[in-house]
Amino acid sequence: MAWTQTDIDRLKKAMASGVLTVKHGDTLTTFRSMAEMERQLERMEAEVSGQPQSGMIFTEYHGGK
Repeated sequence: MAWTQTDIDRLKKAMASGVLTVKHGDTLTTFRSMAEMERQLERMEAEVSGQPQSGMIFTEYHGGK
């Protein structure tokens, strides 16, 4: 899914108010915990900024024998 800064702001607002349910378009998403929301926020911010997510390892394959 393509996230926007508006989606990030909406999630941050929900987190600040302590609720675990966020509306995105016609969809309501209920998170299991604040930690789950924080992980989702990290993924969203990484996608919007074009940076890889933390904890991800990227390797290159050079076709060796």
